Amino acid sequence: MTRVVPMIAYEDGNAAMDWLIKAFGFVEADRRLGADARLTHGELGAGDGLIMLATPTPDYQGPKHHRETCDAAAKWSRVPYIIDGVLVEFDDVDAHCERARAAGALILSEPETTPVGRGYRVEDIDGHRWMFAGKAGGQLPSPNQRRSIRPRSCVSATKQPG
Repeated sequence: MTRVVPMIAYEDGNAAMDWLIKAFGFVEADRRLGADARLTHGELGAGDGLIMLATPTPDYQGPKHHRETCDAAAKWSRVPYIIDGVLVEFDDVDAHCERARAAGALILSEPETTPVGRGYRVEDIDGHRWMFAGKAGGQLPSPNQRRSIRPRSCVSATKQPG
């Protein structure tokens, strides 16, 4: 059996756990604190999945903080796409988006239907990006089916010789 478990660092892991539960509907499975009350290990359940998080060091800076001090990080974060993020599959994407919005999440793209289902993109309190996707009138495509869906064609804007 193969299982992938995202491990995400947060500036304040305790606050992040509380916020992720409120905004995204995750369920707390484990929370361990060090002598300094810093989160050394946290686990959140998401359906059959698991997300681990912690504050690895008091010096850690999340993506949101990092892009405030780094021009390159600020530039690549201007797009609404997922940059080093996590995909979570949910049944009711629209209701999930409203829950996240009510908790103060930054919605990067509103729910939309694509050939692989319905989804939206969001940023959490530390600037980590998430995509929540669900079925659009049926089952979500399997990973093998997803690989067979061709990306939309792009038109190149290269200069023609002449």
